[in-house]
Amino acid sequence: MAPHRFCAGVLLSALLLAVPGEAGASQKVSSPSISGAPLFDSEKIQLTDCVVTNLSQSQSALVGFGGNGTNQTTRSWGGCKIFPGDRQWPSQSVWSTLDNLLDGALIKTVPLAASCYSLWPEYDQRECEIISSQWTDSNIHAADPASVMWPLFEGRSCLPTTNASASCTVGGYSTYAVNVSNVAQIQLAVNFARNTGIRLVVKNTGHDFNGKSAGAGSLGIWTHNLKDIEYHSNYQSSGYRGPAVKIGAGVQAFEVYEKGKQLGFTAVGGEGRTVGVAGGYVLGGGHSPLSSKYGLAADQVLALEVVLANGRFVTVTEKNDPDLFWALRGGGGGTFGIVTSLISRVYPKTGVTVSTFNFSTGNNVTVETFWAGVRSYLDRFPAHADAGTYAYFWVMATGPNSFSFLMNPFFALNHTVDQFNALIKPWYDELHDLGIPIQPNSTYYDNFHDGWTAGFPLETVASSEMMTGSRLFPRANWENPTTLNSTFNALRATVSSGFPLLAFNMKAELLEGNSPNSANPAFRETLMHAITSTSWTKTTSNAAIKSKMDYFTNEVLGKWRSTCPDAGAYMSESDIQEPNFQQAFYGTNYDRLYDLKQRYDPTFLFYTPTGIGSENWIVKSLDGLPDQNGRLCHV
Repeated sequence: MAPHRFCAGVLLSALLLAVPGEAGASQKVSSPSISGAPLFDSEKIQLTDCVVTNLSQSQSALVGFGGNGTNQTTRSWGGCKIFPGDRQWPSQSVWSTLDNLLDGALIKTVPLAASCYSLWPEYDQRECEIISSQWTDSNIHAADPASVMWPLFEGRSCLPTTNASASCTVGGYSTYAVNVSNVAQIQLAVNFARNTGIRLVVKNTGHDFNGKSAGAGSLGIWTHNLKDIEYHSNYQSSGYRGPAVKIGAGVQAFEVYEKGKQLGFTAVGGEGRTVGVAGGYVLGGGHSPLSSKYGLAADQVLALEVVLANGRFVTVTEKNDPDLFWALRGGGGGTFGIVTSLISRVYPKTGVTVSTFNFSTGNNVTVETFWAGVRSYLDRFPAHADAGTYAYFWVMATGPNSFSFLMNPFFALNHTVDQFNALIKPWYDELHDLGIPIQPNSTYYDNFHDGWTAGFPLETVASSEMMTGSRLFPRANWENPTTLNSTFNALRATVSSGFPLLAFNMKAELLEGNSPNSANPAFRETLMHAITSTSWTKTTSNAAIKSKMDYFTNEVLGKWRSTCPDAGAYMSESDIQEPNFQQAFYGTNYDRLYDLKQRYDPTFLFYTPTGIGSENWIVKSLDGLPDQNGRLCHV
């Protein structure tokens, strides 16, 4: 090994053996970002070649950088990622060394509900009651380093229970997680996972419907606490000049919306309150209450700061790396690198009218009349989306020959109440003619934040007894009367068979002046993003659950696909068993994305279910379900 050299700014615990309690292996850099905005303080703390040079030989073997060539290899065990119990699994002293280099940021995973189980040291009946009462609240899962919001796809290994003697295991949660507060910690974790052959997962909030932040035997990178927000009133890049906001990877929708209200801008972010805007949401495309007016969240991105699979920290713009810039904006989270921050264009303060109402069968509203009212709404999707509005509605069976429609809400951006009423009047008139009574509650807000807060409730999550699937229904389905009839009949059949319909009337066209990206091309044609689900009971066997899943995928969603076979689905709110996911989630972009995956991640460090290249891998699930509770192996 070369002799140690002193590097200005290197924190001294990086030298030789790291010492607990001292700063980790990192260096504060002073070089500016080429993004057009300064690095956050957390991004100035980096792992550099100088730091690695000053580590011991054993340490540098653990956390040294990777190369750039496609012939790289990584350690494995029989073609699988290294797994707990394997001879190559790092010893406790190695994990301690990593923790020291990370400045104490390594967390050994304790399942969120471990307090309910007597065999865990964390057992505490009162704490268990608190966790159980809050289990469906997305905030507690976002604030945990390993928990995901859809435990079915983790493996249901440690759910809240009143049976303290039941079994609780780490299951499909990451074995360890790094609580990231600076870029160096991400680089150290990336290099450690690649050099040891351990599975790596990335978690911001854990919102993805398919549990992409989970992975048994993995090292997790938890970016949730990267919360910086910086507004630039006159940001300049090679293709844009105007207002923009730079947000850290952990910033959630409610945080950037609050900042927008405070400073007078409107940012394109998620409908859900706790969604992490700069995480898998924007990297997967990201639909928004603003999408009918401004497009997807991915369309707004102007630059990104990213840690690549080789551990290098880079700035990605359209000018300096057009291929990666294209791929990151829509090609899926946890696929090409780990974003630490991004810069997004923003828009002026804007008002919105928010309206809620409902109608149901009964009170002289027959089943046929009810569905005529739903159809009269469906017919008006093009006009409503083209007016820049976004509507979230539910249609569900409430009993035998009993149905309910719930608008929750109609979100009319840039519409006063009078303008909204004029837009919606043709539908209201038809409902009146059908004899369907409604009592709309419509309120105007002079800013997006207040309208969004009033219109969209906190997400209910963490059900382990259901799975979802979705479809992006294209405008073409409205342009042909026969196809529109088929679409309506498929939706009616779904609800009549007991499966709920939760849907968004919206569009997400790429606006002129916004650079093309890798978001699912199906989004550009859509007028409805529709979701449905299937369910079972706590006592349903795994075999019966899998049977229900298969029926749901092939029969229930199959009817939807048959109306628009060339369309697709939104990867972040999808059926994990989606047939031909490459086409459904990525469309014509898949081949290019696959080629770029080989270039930027040749060792396939980053794996996510239904992600780019995931068809080359399999999770050997312990329960036979498509979850992440098992060893990850190359096919």
